[in-house]
Amino acid sequence: MQLDPLDEHPIHQVPLSMAYVATSDRNVYDRCIYQAVDHSAQTELLTGLGVYPNAGVIDAFASVRRGDQQWTVQTSGIRPDDKLKQEVGPYTLRVVEPFKRLHLSCAGDDHGVGFDLEFTSDYEPMREPQHVKYGGPTGKVTLEGCRYAQIGAWEGEIRVDGQTIPVTKDGWTATRDRSWGIRPVGEPDPQGRPNANEPGIWWCWVPLKFEDFGVHFMVEEDPDGFRTLNYAVRVWPSSTGRKMEQLGWPEIDIHYRSGSRYPEGATLHLKTVDRKPLEIDITCLTGVPLHLGCGYGSGDGWNHGMWMGESWTNGRTYDYTDPEILAKVPWGGTDHAARATCDGQTGYGIFEHGSVGRHAPTGMTDMMSVAP
Repeated sequence: MQLDPLDEHPIHQVPLSMAYVATSDRNVYDRCIYQAVDHSAQTELLTGLGVYPNAGVIDAFASVRRGDQQWTVQTSGIRPDDKLKQEVGPYTLRVVEPFKRLHLSCAGDDHGVGFDLEFTSDYEPMREPQHVKYGGPTGKVTLEGCRYAQIGAWEGEIRVDGQTIPVTKDGWTATRDRSWGIRPVGEPDPQGRPNANEPGIWWCWVPLKFEDFGVHFMVEEDPDGFRTLNYAVRVWPSSTGRKMEQLGWPEIDIHYRSGSRYPEGATLHLKTVDRKPLEIDITCLTGVPLHLGCGYGSGDGWNHGMWMGESWTNGRTYDYTDPEILAKVPWGGTDHAARATCDGQTGYGIFEHGSVGRHAPTGMTDMMSVAP
């Protein structure tokens, strides 16, 4: 057994060196994703970094959408010996003050995307429910994740397509997700006995930042509409001293574009702690599909955790007027930049939604169903 410099510190959680993780599962992961929402809806940025200890891989991506065009940089390499070093290729993530201030930079301009951004937050992270999913013919655990989300602000610049786009605290909203555990990564597992379970997903993940509070909503349902994940809270800046408020059993009406499963908006139906109705109306402004360039089940030759060699960086572009690209959009989740109204306030954030396969509550009867 090898040792790690981190073994000098009293941070162990299992009787192993910090050189190892506490599971031999090849799909163990430790990952983050950040979203930057331009209030004018001209630009949306998705970016993230992941470590896959049992694959020996670290990778990162950044995608910028402006209008019907998307530019993406992807990078991958060997997980560094220094486990506190979040760097790969042209990409660097630095924790300046945990949960308060982080610095993200990408010198991937030659591949289409560069940025220098500071994330700050006056809000505590929102600890989400433990997420466990079972699948395959044996019903084994396919996902077991610990996750938190956070809202905040961005400041700095994004560089894309020969332009430098200023990012200001008053004109942009920041959201982020941090998770770790087990989920399918890299190359697929051996098939074994065929899976007879009904395929599909129905998922919503919605962090929103309003003028003086934030709301976070997430649900997951099976094809019959049985709720397998359920979460809705309201939060206030840490300086107020106010505790997080649970918002009851959340319900959602999604307004799909006719002939598609593309959400143009939604209405969230919530209840305050004193059982008074609280509604949020959401308008989707633009969107970046997580499976196009961002590594979440991409069909372009790269997925999170995939071994791409010791040092690999790649650039891609996507044209949303191209029928071939449009045909791929429905087959995964999309992070829609969103504007919302709640309790007399206007806010911004992300409406992340994926609907693939049958989902009885929304009238989707099979894999090919769409809204009337």
